Amino acid sequence: MNVVLELYRQDPTSTGEGEFKRYELTLEPTDRILDGLIRISRDMDGTLSFRKSCAHGVCGSDAMRINGKERLACKTLVQDVTEKEGDVVRIEPLRHLAVQRDLMVDQQVFFEKFRSVKPFLIPKDEVQEKERLQSPEERALFDEATKCINCSACYSACPVLDDNPDFIGPAAIVAAARYVFDSRDQGLEARLDVLDSKNGVWPCENHFECTRVCPRDIKITKLINLTKREIKKYREARGEKTAEE
Repeated sequence: MNVVLELYRQDPTSTGEGEFKRYELTLEPTDRILDGLIRISRDMDGTLSFRKSCAHGVCGSDAMRINGKERLACKTLVQDVTEKEGDVVRIEPLRHLAVQRDLMVDQQVFFEKFRSVKPFLIPKDEVQEKERLQSPEERALFDEATKCINCSACYSACPVLDDNPDFIGPAAIVAAARYVFDSRDQGLEARLDVLDSKNGVWPCENHFECTRVCPRDIKITKLINLTKREIKKYREARGEKTAEE
């Protein structure tokens, strides 16, 4: 079928603002949007810039806004975003991150926030023999959070960041939750300076946009609320107040 990919183009060396440029091409309904971008880059306009890597929904590098929604170009089929011959598919870079060129964004701020929550195991004690044992029930408490691929889709979709760019963002909280609820970890206290702060977990207003756009179907809003609850329990046990209070 004939489709039009309307792509956001911005040259960082230019002083002008970005603009949209249309490319007409023939794609099968079951082709991926990524296939269309690759064809444009190879056969029509070699200056087009976008990120891709595994092309199988694992690396998260080709997250972008497709028809106004954060998606992975490698998981979005033409038939998912078109209805008839000649339909226009508008493709833009992610929000809340500076555009490097065209559909590529600078993820430095995103990963700075990710690293700030100490996304690694802070063990409770030394391994006595071979390994730290964990029951299936204990593993299930943080299994959801392990699915994150750091694609930044949730960060782009989050309406809180529209007004508060210092908010740590959904992905960083998910990264923290992965360890906060790990029975082998004792790092909640070490993460509180970031999580229990005015720009930590508390700005989240439960819009659920992060959950709606997650390509791995992670219940992000639920994990954020569970983390809030865990922080409150920790503070109450010590007679302390949270940053929210």
